[in-house]
Amino acid sequence: MAPLQLLHLDERLAVVNKPAGLMVHDSKLARGEDDFLADRLREQLGKPIFLVHRLDRATSGCLLLAFDRESASVLGKALMGGDVTKDYLAICRGWPAEEAFTVDHDLDGGPGKPVKKQAITHFQRLAVGEIAVPVGEFETSRYALLRCQPQTGRFRQIRRHLKHLSHHLIGDTSHGDGRHNRSFRMQGIHRMLLHAERLRFPHPDGTAMDVSAPVDVEFGKAMDLFGWDVV
Repeated sequence: MAPLQLLHLDERLAVVNKPAGLMVHDSKLARGEDDFLADRLREQLGKPIFLVHRLDRATSGCLLLAFDRESASVLGKALMGGDVTKDYLAICRGWPAEEAFTVDHDLDGGPGKPVKKQAITHFQRLAVGEIAVPVGEFETSRYALLRCQPQTGRFRQIRRHLKHLSHHLIGDTSHGDGRHNRSFRMQGIHRMLLHAERLRFPHPDGTAMDVSAPVDVEFGKAMDLFGWDVV
């Protein structure tokens, strides 16, 4: 098993490039899984870890963790205080009309948490593309590359906000559009196309941190379909 890619490592914290399809830790959603990123990292680094935030199983990219409770607490407070900026890349169906837009749409907390809370996501349309693959009644299919900045941390927030817009995230089997998911699978792209590309946060020692994660081969293959490059 290949070691996890460490994007940043020091004595107090690390940022790892989480692979798509790997669960971060054991939970009720694990359903018999026995392979978790947290366990792999403990073995790889040989020390305890404290997760500062989470990523969905199907999402790849920057994941922040600490090596001691004090650092985890400081980073957690920075996260709750809005001092951490997360940038995601997403490929969605359709072309959003505006180049930059914000979704302010309340979301519940997921299974067993019916109370809705405010959820805000900023979106930027980076590129659009069209391929000669019919889906539904259309002879071609249109897609867009988005940069997403969630301002709140609700359950599957970006995925559900894109569904709310009817610009479903490609590869999302829970909140996406099955027709477009199948179209991408036929081209050898099976993963959900959401990637945590960049993380900016204050280090516990006061240093301003800015860490980026490269996309994996499959996400890159999806971008190559349209000749897209990340700026």
